[in-house]
Amino acid sequence: MSSQQTTQPPCPINLHNSPLVDAYCKKTAGSIALAKRARNIFPTGITHDARYIEPHGIYVTHADGSHKWDVDGNKYVDYPGGHGALLLGHNPPAVLEAVQTQLGKGMHYGASHELELEWGERVQQLIPCAESIRFNNSGTEATMLAMRLARANTGREKILRFQGHFHGWHDYVSGGFLNHYDGTAPRGVPAGTAQTILHTPPNDLAAAAAILRGSNDIAAMILEPTGSTWGQVPIQPTFLQGLRGLATETGTLLIFDEVICGFRCSPGGAQQAYGITPDMATLGKIIAGGMPGAAVVGRRDILAGMDFRQAAQNGEEKIFHMGTFNATPAVCTAGIATLDIVRNTDVCQRAIQYGDTLINGLNEMFTVEGVAWIAYGTFGGFHVFLNPQNITTNRAKIEAGTHSYETLKAPNDPALAMKIRLGVLLHGVDIQGWPGAPVSAAHTAEDREQTIDAFRQTIGLLRAEGALA
Repeated sequence: MSSQQTTQPPCPINLHNSPLVDAYCKKTAGSIALAKRARNIFPTGITHDARYIEPHGIYVTHADGSHKWDVDGNKYVDYPGGHGALLLGHNPPAVLEAVQTQLGKGMHYGASHELELEWGERVQQLIPCAESIRFNNSGTEATMLAMRLARANTGREKILRFQGHFHGWHDYVSGGFLNHYDGTAPRGVPAGTAQTILHTPPNDLAAAAAILRGSNDIAAMILEPTGSTWGQVPIQPTFLQGLRGLATETGTLLIFDEVICGFRCSPGGAQQAYGITPDMATLGKIIAGGMPGAAVVGRRDILAGMDFRQAAQNGEEKIFHMGTFNATPAVCTAGIATLDIVRNTDVCQRAIQYGDTLINGLNEMFTVEGVAWIAYGTFGGFHVFLNPQNITTNRAKIEAGTHSYETLKAPNDPALAMKIRLGVLLHGVDIQGWPGAPVSAAHTAEDREQTIDAFRQTIGLLRAEGALA
């Protein structure tokens, strides 16, 4: 493609003849110019799939607290929050000061330092299963390492995962999140790799039990303990308790993927909130205070597979693990400052309460506006069920697990879903595309009212152009 090309490529979603989309484009002219430039550099012009928006996303210049601003000077209530990493909002003073101070002392020592000990001790103090810790850089790395540790510890090869749960993008988990629920290999993944992963529906304990009891080669099962996509398909505590029992019974390791929910459900994550301790957990996002950091935590005997001395003593091959940017000083300082706030203040509860009041306010507005949409969510996340089949239900039923994965993930009209995202952006609110988002402790009552109004105004625009009854 020529660097001089400025024509808009074909849009996979039909957004033609939409006054709502036209208004969004008019408001974001600067972002249009940058999006065209980006398409000459990156596939689709983006650096993260969740940033895919048609006809273009916004380009942000700065952020603070619960808000961010784009190149056109538009201000937004920000819910993506660093893709869930910013429980405290943007630029919390204690975290900012800690990082700025550390940057003047060195970016990367290429050696051990006391900050990594302090960070690890904070994690041990908060997370129930964290007898031992290994830091890395992303949730994808963490789940990949946890699976390898599980295989090494048990001598088994297969991993059981749950339909729609997200565990990163590496080869073992790239199928089963958005597609390939039948276990077939996604494009670019070796068939043999895909065959080591078994898939089962969430909240179906009998199905999981049949798989676990029917095989002696399952090393671990991994799941998001709050449910697929930060609880879009809620997991019931009784299901988690049942998995804990099955893991113990069958010698299978239980892995909680707490990359999103860790330090959100409670200071000790979902495992503390539910009182269910897994064998391992993966942590990311909040653990590093918005910097690139993550970890695998768990039983000491499992992580001992990476221990030089223990491997030599046991006469076993040591599990190889490196990473240039593991626990760099600035990341450690951000993590320490953030976890101190999580431990010593009520930020978790504040975020949870904000999310609850936002959900209630959205549902009251949806009722007044006469739409069949339903907002729901737990632990400070909100989701909007667009109800494409117009079923009769409510928030309580959804959160109680009344509806299946297939119902809650039923395909929406892609044009409608995209217009909702554009509509709330048009009215100064940025959410994720499912639609929904995590919230932060920095969000305010004013943010809540603006969010509810942005959805209300979007409903009006959709009706005006015939996209919504």
